[in-house]
Amino acid sequence: MRKKQLDVLIKIIFYILLSGLSIIFILPFLWMISTALKAPEQVWVFPPQWIPNPIVWKNFPEALKSMDFTLHLKNTLLITGFTMCGTLLSSSLVAYGFAMFRFKFREILFMLLLSTMMLPSQVTIIPLFIVFTSLGWVNTFKPLIIPSFFGSPFFIFLLRQFFLTIPRELNEAAIIDGAGYFSIYRRIVLPLSKPAIASVAIFQFMGAWNDFFGPLIYLNQMDKYPLSLALYAFRGIYSTDWQYLMAASIVVTLPCLVVFFLAQRYFIQGIALTGMKG
Repeated sequence: MRKKQLDVLIKIIFYILLSGLSIIFILPFLWMISTALKAPEQVWVFPPQWIPNPIVWKNFPEALKSMDFTLHLKNTLLITGFTMCGTLLSSSLVAYGFAMFRFKFREILFMLLLSTMMLPSQVTIIPLFIVFTSLGWVNTFKPLIIPSFFGSPFFIFLLRQFFLTIPRELNEAAIIDGAGYFSIYRRIVLPLSKPAIASVAIFQFMGAWNDFFGPLIYLNQMDKYPLSLALYAFRGIYSTDWQYLMAASIVVTLPCLVVFFLAQRYFIQGIALTGMKG
């Protein structure tokens, strides 16, 4: 009985600590909501006022109108949609090859692939910019979209580890029945890998939706900016409309929250099952 009580006490302490940490992490988001509903003169009030009085709801429509939200949303959806399709297609095909086929130097090639993950993106940004400039791709969406069709080392690793958990007997039975390798990939491997595919889709969606550095480097015209870069327009040289910036930031953040909460079951399952077999 005493051991059971001790276990209950440990769980209570554990949940209290987790609740405290969750509150700490959610405070910036709550402050963003509070600032978005304030009048300009309330933003820098000291001590800080968490509950705005009065609540200024018009900050949201005015912020979205001033940044031409529809145009930048269209750009963001275009970039995010194509990069998700490119990443899922290319990474899953490469991962399928590494997981299911036996060929010479397979492990060496896989280690070389993983070694590219250790190279910071800042190291390659100048050579890539020179290449894209020579191709005439600067100030277009091509530098942000086309590289995704050549696979991502992290996603290839993630999917490859999940594909290894699929019994090889299924593939062998399909080959005996006359199925080709691409048919096995499309009809067996992908349907059984929904959790891992969902994890990659969520990672890529959030990465492309929130990407600021890529558009900042390659896009020069305001009408081509995605939402992440359009938010920067609220920052002025001498002053910043913080209430508008926070209101627009909340609207831009909402899709990521919605996507994660709707697909979190697949996301957690995909991460948990990945790496069970090496």
